[in-house]
Amino acid sequence: MKIVLAYSGGLDTSVLLSWIKEKYKAEMIAFCADIGQEEELTGLDKKAMATGASKIYIDDLQEEFARDFIFPMIQAGAIYESQYFLGTSIARPLIAKRMVEIARTEGADYIAHGATGKGNDQVRFELTAAALAPELQVIAPWRDPSFRNQFPGRAEMIGYCEQKKIPVEASAKKPYSMDRNLLHISYEAGILEDPWLDASAAEHRGMFKLSVSPEDAPDQPEYVTLDFEKGNCVGVNGSALPPLQVMKTLNKLGGKHGVGRVDLVENRFVGMKSRGVYETPGGSILHFAHRQMESLTMDREVMHLRDSLIPKYSELVYYGFWFSPERLALQALVTESQKNVTGTVRVKLYKGNIITAGRKSPVSLYNPHIATMEADPTRAYNQDDATGFIRLNALRLKVAAQVQTGQK
Repeated sequence: MKIVLAYSGGLDTSVLLSWIKEKYKAEMIAFCADIGQEEELTGLDKKAMATGASKIYIDDLQEEFARDFIFPMIQAGAIYESQYFLGTSIARPLIAKRMVEIARTEGADYIAHGATGKGNDQVRFELTAAALAPELQVIAPWRDPSFRNQFPGRAEMIGYCEQKKIPVEASAKKPYSMDRNLLHISYEAGILEDPWLDASAAEHRGMFKLSVSPEDAPDQPEYVTLDFEKGNCVGVNGSALPPLQVMKTLNKLGGKHGVGRVDLVENRFVGMKSRGVYETPGGSILHFAHRQMESLTMDREVMHLRDSLIPKYSELVYYGFWFSPERLALQALVTESQKNVTGTVRVKLYKGNIITAGRKSPVSLYNPHIATMEADPTRAYNQDDATGFIRLNALRLKVAAQVQTGQK
């Protein structure tokens, strides 16, 4: 039996690697995806082999992540429950996709992950596997009662590693958990389980990694221009950049000015509410600027149709249905809607705020001659026409009012 395990080298996945190998008498193939978490990957291969893996894949997926996952989602304007930029959600299908590819290359029949039975990630990993490789089976130890009984807490895991001589750096548990990638960092659990706790308070400033506190941001604003072609950002401050460099550049600029912090209570797919704190500096700027570009170039009815689908699209990403036929169908509509979203947006970053400072486009639908409050030199709009327009739209309201009041 061969099993491909999503592996980070931390305490949890080190225990999982050894425990799964022992229980299933299996050959373990470890996989670590570099998606911009900037965790220490040096020596991870030796650690995995010393823990019991027969092989390890360490793959840099950052460019694919930015190009094929983050950018299409930005085009869709996706924000879950109007607050969450879906940073963790959008990373999981990419990781699972690569696990499936490795499993097929290695002839494995199983993939395994360390997601808990209370979270969303288990669903995202397994729905992706079901969509891409229905023949693969999934091992999820946290849903195995024998695993939970053996490891009710961190102390038991540390003891297991000592007994098995597994090389991990066990330390005191952080007062929260953290997950980082190219799009964001999420913080949850521990002290953050109290929704009344003020994560922005001075005593918690050390928690944040990507951004300074808005109070500590520069006292002078900074202007940034973003160039768009067909809904994708292709340049920042006049320099042409591929998607990965766009994200890295915007993360630095946003972080410098305290942009992109969100504290929310969200509804997990499994049914419970969860409190999370997020840093999404680059993604926040990109999402904001993209909307400004659309406001200038996108037809009204196309925009309203696409906007009506944002909640559904966001749910599909959050729930783990990235590779579902309905998400692919929605993406086709999104792609069509973006064909004229081209031009330049200028924003001003200042103490946690993103402020519009201008937008222009060679295919702008904004006509200042028509919109002007002065006389229209083009005579494209006759204000007298509005009388009949209003009268027809008011007709049903008048009829209803007459019926309700008994008037004839």
